[in-house]
Amino acid sequence: MPVPVMTVPGEPPASLSTAAVRSWGLRKTYGSGETAVQALAGVDVAFAAGEFTAIMGPSGSGKSTLMHCLAGLDSATEGEVWLGSTELIRLRDDELTKLRRQRIGFVFQSFNLLPVLDARDNIVLPMQLAGQRPDTGWFDDVVARLGLRERLGHRPHELSGGQQQRVAIARALLPRPDVVFADEPTGNLDSRSGAEVLGLLRSSVKETGQTVVMVTHDPVAAAYADRVVLLADGRVAGQIDAPTAESVLDALRGLGA
Repeated sequence: MPVPVMTVPGEPPASLSTAAVRSWGLRKTYGSGETAVQALAGVDVAFAAGEFTAIMGPSGSGKSTLMHCLAGLDSATEGEVWLGSTELIRLRDDELTKLRRQRIGFVFQSFNLLPVLDARDNIVLPMQLAGQRPDTGWFDDVVARLGLRERLGHRPHELSGGQQQRVAIARALLPRPDVVFADEPTGNLDSRSGAEVLGLLRSSVKETGQTVVMVTHDPVAAAYADRVVLLADGRVAGQIDAPTAESVLDALRGLGA
């Protein structure tokens, strides 16, 4: 059974003040009037630095909306979102763009690689757009860790799905971001490639202290995480520490998923 997340009304819990990324009273409403849809209904949640956390819930529970708000890809209707000591809601659009390029990494289901660029150029592109030069030693370390050394000159169409996702992970890790957000990162992969990608995300947390927040619908994928945060109807419905595929599946059944 999921464990309820307890907070003190009107006061953020201590864990919110030390988290890598966190929200307090987060609400997101799409539309207005009778057609308004409340995707998030007051979410208080914290994601610890150096932890791999999965966000799960039934379809329409708000998990993707939560991730987009935490990552600065979507704006909140009410509440607070903090990346470390930076409050995202107060930032201008140009400041948000700079923050996303320098302090947030993204891994998407569809890889989001530019087809005209080879793997090397896809990996370094966000840093180049931010006016930064990658650290050569760190680049070599990331490439070696992800097994991409022999694939750097290949364009996306010359790579398998698993290899393309490895390139996307390398791109996310290269700027040494505060948080890597992964949105269904194994959704377009077969089970073997998916397991490899999840293992790489897991090792980036264990070996380099990276913070990873992953949205997934797959209990097997969630079992790679340190913790699962459960959402239902736009609210935090509980959490699972040290999850297994079985414990996650049981919790999802309890939420009606």
